[in-house]
Amino acid sequence: MEIRQLVSYIAPGAPATRRLAEGNEPFLRPEIGFTPSWYRQTLDISFHEKFHRNPAYRAVCLRKMRKELQRRFPGTHIGGIQWKDHPLDLLTGTYGACTIAAIFGIPILYDENGWPTSAPQYLDIPQLARLEPPDLDRNPHFQELMEQVAWIRKEEGTVDGFINWQGVLNNAQRLRGEMLFLEMKEEPDLARHIFSCVAETMADAIRRLHIAQEDAGFLPRFITVSNCCVNMISPKTYQELLAPLDRRLAEVYRCIGIHNCSWSATPYLEVYAGVPWVGYIDMGIKSSLARARQLFPHARRGLMYTPMDLATRSLEEIRADLEKVAADYGPADIVLADIEAGTPDEKVKAVYDLYRQWEDVLR
Repeated sequence: MEIRQLVSYIAPGAPATRRLAEGNEPFLRPEIGFTPSWYRQTLDISFHEKFHRNPAYRAVCLRKMRKELQRRFPGTHIGGIQWKDHPLDLLTGTYGACTIAAIFGIPILYDENGWPTSAPQYLDIPQLARLEPPDLDRNPHFQELMEQVAWIRKEEGTVDGFINWQGVLNNAQRLRGEMLFLEMKEEPDLARHIFSCVAETMADAIRRLHIAQEDAGFLPRFITVSNCCVNMISPKTYQELLAPLDRRLAEVYRCIGIHNCSWSATPYLEVYAGVPWVGYIDMGIKSSLARARQLFPHARRGLMYTPMDLATRSLEEIRADLEKVAADYGPADIVLADIEAGTPDEKVKAVYDLYRQWEDVLR
């Protein structure tokens, strides 16, 4: 079974997502990204509603962010793969992680200093019982997204980038709130219904967007799921209620990435191994990294390094962490996402240099 690898990707002003690997990635590959407030401390831009709904304004902001990254971190790859000789990636980060919830009618709350969030307006039991996958041809939010896609194609000639579709559990939680976790135990059929509607909507929306992107010459052809809430449920519950849907999503393009935030993925690794065509998987450093490498030998693996650890741990401690990752888990991405304002540039540069030193040793 051929496995196409994915790598972590953090576009300027966007939360972490994934993209197709190029095949020449270093053994330890840093992917570094910053929160909106980090950019706001020096740039006159806003991440409020206009940023997400107006691609022309987003283009202005993106150029400013790229210039700032080049000024502060010259000679690095921080900020992603799209630079001055490439079309602007005007898609990644749009609507944050709220797209699927918004398709189901959950309002988006925008923040000039942060990423948008879904309003806590949860569906009740009668609404959930009637829940169906929305008709995307008539869905206001999806049609607005596609209008942006058309504008981007007209201006850039292509439509680079990725919408953060999240995962089935994450999206369902945005629809139902904390009651979902009780219903997974007490009313599993209702939970299955919610999950099925979410998964079908994800697959339909992803296909439609990818068709438009492919028509413009950009070929994503993979699905990535964010299982940020998976530690709220047992491996058994994930296996019974959610793994079948992750497997179904994996089969759409026969390539899937699985994101776990910086939690320990150890309890779920065996179940994840039943998902086919995993091209990327990430987890926190307290996970059984050696077991993950054994179970996913053909996937690109990612280590989610927390912004707190980056800010508070010494360079020697970070070096020791890198050595552990290299020995037990590599080759791997080290994802330093969500770096906040206040973290010194010198610390970021010093950590980036650690990777360069590591590659020099390997050569």
